[in-house]
Formats: sequence, structure tokens, C-alpha cells
Amino acid sequence: MTGYLPVMLVSLLTGITALLSHRSAAVFHDGIRPILPQLVEGRMNRREAGSIAFGLSIGFVASVGISFTLSTGLLNSWLLFLPTDIIGVMAFSPWLALALGMLWGIVVFTSLEPVNQVLTSLPVDIIGALGELSNPVVSAFALFPLVALFYQFGLKLGLLGCAVVLMSRIVVVRFFPHLYPESIEIFTGMVMLLGTAIWRDRNRSGEQEGDGHSVFEERSRRIIAQLPWIATVGALIAAVVSLRIFGGSEVSIYTLAKAYAPGVDPAEASALVRQAALAEFMRALGFLPLIATTALATGVYAVAGFTFVFVVGYLSPTPWIAAPLGALVISAEVLLLRYIGKWLGRYPSVRDASDNIRNAMNMLMEFALLIGSVFAAIKMAGYTGFSIAAALYFLNEAIGRPVLKIAAPVVAVILTGIVLNILWLAGLFIPG
Repeated sequence: MTGYLPVMLVSLLTGITALLSHRSAAVFHDGIRPILPQLVEGRMNRREAGSIAFGLSIGFVASVGISFTLSTGLLNSWLLFLPTDIIGVMAFSPWLALALGMLWGIVVFTSLEPVNQVLTSLPVDIIGALGELSNPVVSAFALFPLVALFYQFGLKLGLLGCAVVLMSRIVVVRFFPHLYPESIEIFTGMVMLLGTAIWRDRNRSGEQEGDGHSVFEERSRRIIAQLPWIATVGALIAAVVSLRIFGGSEVSIYTLAKAYAPGVDPAEASALVRQAALAEFMRALGFLPLIATTALATGVYAVAGFTFVFVVGYLSPTPWIAAPLGALVISAEVLLLRYIGKWLGRYPSVRDASDNIRNAMNMLMEFALLIGSVFAAIKMAGYTGFSIAAALYFLNEAIGRPVLKIAAPVVAVILTGIVLNILWLAGLFIPG
């Protein structure tokens, strides 16, 4: 998207998220959240906290953040918010955090299009091949509630869920071809998973809420005190997402890339965006217990809240509508935080379901990206491309996974494309 509005909004977003990190009010990385109370209470200095934040985040930035953006052409949370976590924690003043955060947003946004142009102009089209990643990701991700059901409730309920979820797909494909079967699979699986969890807890007696109620009250008050800043970030995230330049998470970014691709029929694009919104909504439900409990335990919120602001951005037609809705949604999350914590205390199986949902999502994303990367490597250079990509993938495994497993296949394909273009320059490879 051209014009000044996108770069202004992105730079404001990264600037204020860096400021929130500096104030120990909100960060993106869940692992950084527990160390910030030590920084606030003076038991850790900024240099020490910054080194921890850098160590926790840099692998995600270098692998997931960069590879997802190169493969979709969309900005993502890992690329924007993990560096602002680091900047904010390390900056010695709020103004420096704001300025460096804004600079990061400008650099990322302005470099995205030139990098894409360079990669698409090469004899071996890396970006075009990476388009093969989207279909396996969309199809495999729809099974995450089913996999979580297997993990949590065992073989019998898992087999029943498998029959119901897969039959829902068959019925949709056969009789309702205008609908997207993945959306129906996610909805059906989530109803079965959460319904079973709540039913089991309601049939148990003597459940007690967890300890630490007074600590939760104190921490939640600290988060509420930062609400104006958090609401501003919620507004900016929803606005940037509505501009079709940002994919909220791994569960929706490839679907959005398909929807935003040139030449896609508007009706199909709209259906894909709704599918991405549903997937993002279900992911938010799965991560809600983790974000709520860590926020209440630390007094540090997540920059995107429970991530429902992504859904608002996907479904909003303009940033002017998205911004106030995003602010409203994330403000409601903060104000309801204490009550959500109390509710989760009464339903331990829902908390367990959240853990299983996250595990299932990670496993399915790793599987789908591996399959999609195989397709992409073969598209670039047949089984020569496959051989190079496989060698690079297993090299990463052999040296201790310096690239995270979820991003390793995508990184392997990008490197394969670079190797193939070098071989073309040397006269050793001719693209098919």
C-alpha cells in the first residue's frame, strides 16, 4: 500500500510498543513478562534485563519473523514487536525507547517492498515458490482442536471427535462448496473440546480457586493504570491490520496472503479473510488462559492483549473504523482481566485445554510448513531443489537447531533459492 499513512501508523505502533516495554507495562514475548517485575522493583538493571530479552527474542526475529514476512509479503508480530521488546527494556529513557521503536518500524516497512522486488526478479523466483506454503498450513491448522482433543481426553473421545470433524468437512465439500471446510472444522472441533472440558469440571465437586488472589488484585490494578497506552496500541494494531499489510499470527498469515494476492476474486478474498478471522479468534481463545494468568501474576500485559484486536482489523473495512474498535476491545480485555482469572480458577480443564491447544497448534504448524516447504523446493527446481532444502533442514537439526523448528523449513527453502540462483550465475543450473 502506498502513501504516508501506512508507514506513519507502523512507526507509531512500534514506537509506542517500545515505550510500553520500557515502562514494563506490556511486551509481546511471554518469556520476558516474568522478568519485568524484577526490573520494576530494582532487583535487576536494564543491561541485565536487556541481555535476557535479546537472548529470548533474537532467534524468533531471525527465523520466524523474517521468514514469514518474506514468504507472505506481510509484516508480522515477531518482526515488529520482539525487537521493540528488546529496545524498550534496554533504553535508558522513555523518549529514546519511543524514537528507536519508531525508527525500527520505518526501517522494516520501507525495506519490505525492495527486498520482495529483488527476490522476485531473480532467475529462480523464491517468492513465487514460497506461495506453495499456504495451502498445507491452512488445511493442517484446521485440525488443531481435534489434536488437542486426542491429547486431553484420550483415544475414545479422540476417535469420536475425529469422526465428527472429518465428517463435517466431507459434508461441506460435498453439499456446500461455497463454504470453506477449514472454518467448519475449527468450529466443530472447538465446540467438542471446550464443551467436554466444561462438562467434566461441572461434574466435579470441591474445586477451589487458586491462591494469590490479593497478588492478582495488585497486579491487575497496575495493568489498568497503563490502560490509555494499552488502548492506543490496540487501536494502532487494528488500524495497521486493516490496511492489509500485517498478518497477526502464524494461523492466519498464509490465508491472508492468499486473500490479498493480486487477481484474487473479491468474493473469494472476502471468504478467505473471514476464514483467517475465525482461525485467529479460535487461536485467541486457546491462548487466553496463558496470557491472562501471566498478566495477573506479573502485572505486565501483552502488547496485542488476547489478540482479538487482530480479528477486529481483519474484518474492518478502513483503519478509521478499526482503530476505535481495537481500542474498545483491548480495553474491555483489561477491565475483565480479574474476572477471567476467577473464572479460569473454577474450570481447570479449560486451562489444560489451553495448553493442549497451544501444543497442537505448534505441532501442526511445524508439520504443515515442512510439507509446504517440500512443495516450494520442488517447484523451484524439482528434486534438485528438494535435495538442497532437505540437506539444509537436517543440517540445522544436526548442529542443535540454531533456527527454530517451526521456521527451519521456510529458512531452508529461502536458502535453497539463493543457492540455486548462485548455481545459475555459475552456469550449473538452468531453471525449468
